[in-house]
Amino acid sequence: MHIGIVGCGIAGQAAAISLARDGHNVTVLERFEEPKPVGAGLLLQPSGLSVLDRLGLRRGVEALGAPVERLYGKTVRGRTVMDLRYVGVGDGAAGLGIHRSALYDVLHDGLKSAGAKLQLGFDAVSIADPNAPRIISRNGQIEGPFDLVVDCAGAHDTLRQDMGSRVASPVYRWGALWATCADRNGAFQRELRQIYDGAKLMIGILPIGIVPGAAFLGNHVALFWSLPRIEYETQKAAGLSALKSRVLHAWPSAKPIVDEIGQFNQFSLATYRDVRMRRWRNGRIVAIGDAAHGTSPQLGQDANLALIDAITLASTLRKSGNVETALSIYERTRRPHLRYYQLMSRALTPAFQSNSRVIGWTRDAFFGPMARTPGISHIMRTTLSGTRKFPLGLWKLPD
Repeated sequence: MHIGIVGCGIAGQAAAISLARDGHNVTVLERFEEPKPVGAGLLLQPSGLSVLDRLGLRRGVEALGAPVERLYGKTVRGRTVMDLRYVGVGDGAAGLGIHRSALYDVLHDGLKSAGAKLQLGFDAVSIADPNAPRIISRNGQIEGPFDLVVDCAGAHDTLRQDMGSRVASPVYRWGALWATCADRNGAFQRELRQIYDGAKLMIGILPIGIVPGAAFLGNHVALFWSLPRIEYETQKAAGLSALKSRVLHAWPSAKPIVDEIGQFNQFSLATYRDVRMRRWRNGRIVAIGDAAHGTSPQLGQDANLALIDAITLASTLRKSGNVETALSIYERTRRPHLRYYQLMSRALTPAFQSNSRVIGWTRDAFFGPMARTPGISHIMRTTLSGTRKFPLGLWKLPD
């Protein structure tokens, strides 16, 4: 089949690798003249790592990333709110913190070796005719018709409006500042650590391993600071010193990491959308990854869900000779897994990013005991690992 993929991010590259290896003629259309990842760090869960293992790329990411064995969060007054390990979710299970550019490089090498074509500078603005889809660029260039078009243009995508189904994609009121810092003495390895003050303040440090092109050749971390989007310009105007003071006031032991930041533009503002689509397909068009189901970052699942989408799509196409039938099976297969994480993301986001004192107090009072309660603790750990589905039970990769 002749397959067009819009977007050269995690979902787009993973889909291109999977589909090209199955013998399809794959073209990836990317709007940037030079493809590049956006953001600092992310956490690959056991679910996402299992996909990379299937693609033969796991060793590549493990060589660049940093193992994460525990998620630990406490309040500024020292009360433990979250203490989750991957124990009990699989032999040797752990997360992997990695810089987005490192993951991008591994996927990009895989894309090239799989034989997929990459067309840069193609800013797709619409998809015409779902039964013989053609992709139209901002300057009027047309690619296609394709036997299948896969929309992987991310959470801020506009192409999903052409899917012929109801779409909602509000931007979350809260975002986060991210910065990549050297961890010169290795004090912040093997754990994702967070500090909270109610639900209105959240600071985190995630180990992300080696950063391609960085001056420091050792391990790095991603420092993130949660804030309402409307406060970004005010925070920027206040300057770097004011921000560093606020971080250190809440988390004094983070000083070795904070000292690595020399200017405000080392921070980038990440914003998120809660993407809800009634259907992810229309004819021979399908949306996957954040374009179909973007969430807040509270569960650390978006990259993992995108990888799973890609390999599941390839699997269903492999088993069915009819595109429309395959897309119907794909949607039915992915719905229970994705619905669980979309619902959990919406439920948990206010507990970590809101101005509600009641929600923050409730989280501080109950999260810790819940994580130690048999049964509930298993649900929390398997939720973290990316392996739950709606309404009950565990999800597994397709054969």
